[in-house]
Amino acid sequence: MNKILIANRGEIARRIIRTCNRLGIETVAIHSEADGDLPYVSEATEAVLIGPNPVVQSYLQVDKIIEAAKAHGAEAIHPGYGLLSENAEFARKVKRAGLIFIGPSADIMEKMGDKIESRRTMIQAGVPVVPGTEQGAASLEAALAEAEAIGYPVMLKASAGGGGIGMVRCDDEQALSQQFASVKNRAKAYFGDDVVFLEKFVPNARHIEVQIFGDQHGNIVHLFERNCSVQRRNQKVIEESPSPHLPQEARVRLCEAALKAGQAVGYTNAGTVEFIVDENNDFYFLEMNTRLQVEHPVTEQVTGFDLVEWQINVAKGEKLPPQDSIQSTGHAIEYRIYAEDPKTFFPSPGTLQAIEWGEGARIESGYEQGNSITPFYDPMISKVIITGSDRAEALRKSQNFFNHATIVGVKTNIPLFKEFIESQEFASGEYATSVLPTWLEKTKEEQGL
Repeated sequence: MNKILIANRGEIARRIIRTCNRLGIETVAIHSEADGDLPYVSEATEAVLIGPNPVVQSYLQVDKIIEAAKAHGAEAIHPGYGLLSENAEFARKVKRAGLIFIGPSADIMEKMGDKIESRRTMIQAGVPVVPGTEQGAASLEAALAEAEAIGYPVMLKASAGGGGIGMVRCDDEQALSQQFASVKNRAKAYFGDDVVFLEKFVPNARHIEVQIFGDQHGNIVHLFERNCSVQRRNQKVIEESPSPHLPQEARVRLCEAALKAGQAVGYTNAGTVEFIVDENNDFYFLEMNTRLQVEHPVTEQVTGFDLVEWQINVAKGEKLPPQDSIQSTGHAIEYRIYAEDPKTFFPSPGTLQAIEWGEGARIESGYEQGNSITPFYDPMISKVIITGSDRAEALRKSQNFFNHATIVGVKTNIPLFKEFIESQEFASGEYATSVLPTWLEKTKEEQGL
């Protein structure tokens, strides 16, 4: 594998380029008109203008991306995350074109990308799943009847997609009646499929995921877990590994369940099995993400492995190391820095006039000083990953970092992190997915807002 086209942009494209450079692999970057001056474009061996700014006219142009890979002599395509990374038809077309897709097979993507189908698969494999429906809700009346049987509160979810866009909590019949059409419409608009289903809402739950890898020789390993419970609008903003206040016995069970999930579908390449964990450390399967995760650096920091290198090696047919050779040491925390108003979470596009980082962190950024955050794409500026010998040290280093971090030109969530990571709610490590919105509400009340 001498040349890889990266079907993505920004910080994940830079991340892949860095590993490829170390391995002596040339890279082809694709970019829209708006992204032409971003660092990843100049850092790649070659770059291709793929189309206008809207993603549907550029980064989602499947045929143009494959044509670019072939024209520039790339043997493989790395999809990164987001965009086409979990698009089974893209993976299938890449293979038909005689290229290597650096990720799982299209069949696995389809099986695990459909949340209803993945629930059925996990039930058959003996992996605990959240109580819910085993088929899509055909109408509001059907959804109301199913919710009554499950018991409120429930989560109304898009079957074909994830993240905050595709789900909403409904506490009663009125809320479900108000949200049903809206969630179906968003599911159709964002994921191309309006099928929705219901799951029981688990109170005071933690969102904990396990990184798994499978090779082409039937071997599947895990690289331990990440706690992703600090979220705004059901989307992660802080992730850490190992998960605080998770007993070792529960950690072992969680990782074993993730391996069982991977084995059930014959998984290959990088994947993440997501669970919710209740107050008793009982856990339930949520979904499997069939790609590299945004938060993969925290796993790299505690295991010492380069997961992008692993992806490339697996795609080349190499074997994974044995499970007993994979250890986790220290503690890593990732903070996602967004160009957004920290009070409303609304995007804040603009030019990065000045960037001042603190010390002692790994910075993964798609931008440099002078670049612009446009309204066309996700407004994440950077990921800050801080590692310590234990969680206490990682927290101390985090506080020092954010006390010296400043970005001028756009609003960011840096001020929010400065306050939140010093709160007892976060420092204790005993937090659930409600921690950030609850803390924000308390802070507003204290300030008389």
